[in-house]
Parts: sequence; structure tokens; C-alpha cells
Amino acid sequence: MAIQALANPARFNRLAGVVLPWFKVATVLLLVVGLYLSLVTAPADYQQGETVRIMFVHVPSAWMALFCYTFMAVASAVALIWRHPLADLAAKATAPIGACFTFIALMTGSLWGKPMWDTWWVWDARLTSVLILFFLYLGYMALWQAIEDPQKAARAAAILALAGFVNVPIIKFSVDWWNTLHQPASVMRLDGPAIHPSMLWPLLVMALAFQCYFVVVLLTRIRTEFNARRLRNLRLAAGRQ
Repeated sequence: MAIQALANPARFNRLAGVVLPWFKVATVLLLVVGLYLSLVTAPADYQQGETVRIMFVHVPSAWMALFCYTFMAVASAVALIWRHPLADLAAKATAPIGACFTFIALMTGSLWGKPMWDTWWVWDARLTSVLILFFLYLGYMALWQAIEDPQKAARAAAILALAGFVNVPIIKFSVDWWNTLHQPASVMRLDGPAIHPSMLWPLLVMALAFQCYFVVVLLTRIRTEFNARRLRNLRLAAGRQ
């Protein structure tokens, strides 16, 4: 199976070496185009004015925060069920990326919220559940560091990732289930996006740029983790001689 073949560090490094340059170029190009569309082409909002441009960073960051945790939970499930070593590494490598996107979403949301809602923070369902997501990322990374045995650490972290996944649908549907300051979904709707194309396209381009950036950092971190484990195994083998 192809997924089993990727467990071989040499094969994975070869594949990553082929894929990474393309995604690096795509990340730079999409980011340049996305920033131009967001800062120059997109019009100011009739209510929010120029502050609406925070949306082009805040919304893709929030999407990526949820995507990263979902990816991490799926990888953790694969690791627990099929014992695939690459799945553990993928989940571990994803956590810091997801934590960074979540932090950016929280910070830009606070900057956006002050002129819109006249407050930096409110304890509503959406904001509170995203903050919990950030703590889940931190807890996942701390668990990896707290347990010396890599296999035990991977198992404990995978269980935490799966248990914490319940927070993802809570974040997604919090604006529908409870009264919050956040508006309902305006892009992913059954009846089509409610946002004007002049703002929708910059938003989508920025989201795609963030997605490509995720792939670049993920593959780089997995390669680094592969090399670190190889070095650790060589040291253990040398210590037994």
C-alpha cells in the first residue's frame, strides 16, 4: 500500500523533496496575489470601513485552526487503529501549526472585535470554544514532551486529540446553537455564499495560500522528526555496543 510505503523515511524524504518546491512556490504566489486582492482590489465595507480587511487573515486562520485539529484527530485515529508510524508523526507535526493558526485567529479576532463590538473580548460560545481549542493544542504538545517513551506519548496524545475533537463541531455550529456576537456562516452555505465576489475571491485565495503553507511546514516538520528519530535510534544502538 502507498500509505505503508511512506512509513519508510527514505521514500518519504524523496517524495517530500519532489512536492515541497512546488508548494513553496504556490504559497508565495498565492500569498502575494491574495494580499494584493485583499489590500488593494477588495473594497472597504460600507459599515466596517477599512477594518474589514482583517477578515482576509482572520477567517482563513480560523478555518485552518479547525482543519489542522481535524487532520490531527484523523491522523491520531489512524495511528491508534492501524499503528502507522507516519500518522503519529503527522499528528505531532500538525499541532504547533494548528496552535499558531488558532493564536492568529484569536488575536486578529480581538483586533477586529474592538471597532466592531467595542470590546476586545467577550465570553461567548464561539470565542470561548476557540480558546479551548488553543488550550487543546498546547495540552497535546505538552503531553508529547511530558512522557519520555515515544510510543506511550504517541498513544496518550492520540487519545487526547480524539477526545478533544468534540470541540470542533461545537466551534462550527456555535453561532447556530447559541446567541453570539459572531454572524452566521456567510461562505459555506447550502444556498451559496452570502459575501460579495469582490471580497469572496480574495478570501478564498488567502485561504488557499494558508493551506499550501500548511503543507510546506507539515512536510518539513515530518522530515525533521524522521531525522531526529533516526539519530536517536543510532545513539541508542551505539550505547548498547
